[in-house]
Amino acid sequence: MAELTPHQTVFALVTSLLAFLFVLELVRRRRLREEYSWLWLLTAGAMVLLVMWYRLLILITRIVGAVTPLNTLLLCAVLFLFAIAVHYSMIISRLASQVKNLAQELALLSARLEERQR
Repeated sequence: MAELTPHQTVFALVTSLLAFLFVLELVRRRRLREEYSWLWLLTAGAMVLLVMWYRLLILITRIVGAVTPLNTLLLCAVLFLFAIAVHYSMIISRLASQVKNLAQELALLSARLEERQR
C-alpha cells in the first residue's frame, strides 16, 4: 500500500487546519451560524485526525478496500459532500414549508383586513 509522501501529508494537514480556522473565523464574524458550522468543523477535525494518525487511515483504507490512503481521503471528502447536501436539503425543506405556511397566513390576514375595510 502506497504511503503518503511528506509533501502530501503537509498539504493535507495545512489544508485541513486552514479549513478549520476559516470556519471558526466565519462563526466568530457571524457570517456562518453555529448550527451550520458543526459539520464543517467535524470534517476538518476528522481530516486532521486521519493525517496525524496514519495507522487509523491505513486501517480505514483496508476496511473500505481502497487502493491507497489518498483514495480513502477522497472517499471521506465525497461522503462529507453527501452529508452537506443532505443536511442543507433538510434545512431547505423545512424553510420551504415555513414560507408556504407564512404565505397562507398572510393571504388569510390580507383577506380579513380587506373584508373589514369594506
